[in-house]
Amino acid sequence: MQSATPEKATHSIVFPVFNEEETLPRLFSILKENIYPGVEKQGDRLEVILVNDGSRDSSQEILEKEILSCPFQCRVIRFSRNFGHQVAITAGMDVASGDTVTVMDADLQDPPRVVFDLIQKWREGFDVVYAVRSKRMQESFFKKITATLYYRILRAATEIDIPLDTGDFRLMSRRAINALNSLRERHRLIRGMAKWIGFKEGYVYYVREARFAGETKYTLMKMMKLAWDGLTGFSLLPLRLATFFGLFTSFGSLLVAAWVFYLKFFTHHTVTGWASLMVVTLFLGGVQLFTVGVLGEYVGRIFEQIKQRPLYVVESETTNSKGT
Repeated sequence: MQSATPEKATHSIVFPVFNEEETLPRLFSILKENIYPGVEKQGDRLEVILVNDGSRDSSQEILEKEILSCPFQCRVIRFSRNFGHQVAITAGMDVASGDTVTVMDADLQDPPRVVFDLIQKWREGFDVVYAVRSKRMQESFFKKITATLYYRILRAATEIDIPLDTGDFRLMSRRAINALNSLRERHRLIRGMAKWIGFKEGYVYYVREARFAGETKYTLMKMMKLAWDGLTGFSLLPLRLATFFGLFTSFGSLLVAAWVFYLKFFTHHTVTGWASLMVVTLFLGGVQLFTVGVLGEYVGRIFEQIKQRPLYVVESETTNSKGT
């Protein structure tokens, strides 16, 4: 059983930031006017960590300016380049010192006010509290249908029961964060890793709002990469499919060989024509290349992991003196 939650707690919120110059002023306004007073009213402390994932706009200048007027402890971590959304989340969790750590995006589609509902669930004894999207506002049909398919295919294909319609917006207790931070794999899917560590889970439902400004940074290609990372990181399904294709084509080749043998020795027909030969050759070659490619993907991940390079490189850190 989880130990009793402290009467006075520190709540850390981690924001990965990538080219969010239009939304950052509004985000800080909400943090100062709504989130911080609400946390203080409960007798708790607030810590905010913003990870600049190689932004190319004026996000860094805005971050350094805004934290000076924050009445709570605030820390800005600047990467030397863009290392990716999941790695930015990891960097924030690495330095977060709170009794709880909440991860959410800086684009304001995930309403910061939901943090209070997550904290309440944590006080009820849950170590991992998922923010589940009950509705998506002003998103295209293509975005909605691909997101729906993504979560369901990922859940069906992987060996862990990843919750449906949940992104990276969640709260984790200190012991859950410590467990998650011990996982240093390079190809990261935080939502899968948070499920893998176990611990007691709770759920909070909310309506995902439209972006305050700007456009989504998760392109179709990035979503496909994230899906592939989840599939290969938590499932052997691609390798098993490669094995299935190999067995299928081998069985098919035996049938074709038996047919050719029958025509050759028991009938007066001969196998003529290069078209059928080319079709079979190309099919078998394609299957072989596919299986070699799947094997190469897993071998490549092993290669990257054993080099033991750091997940990210920090160019600079800026911290205000509030709450220290």
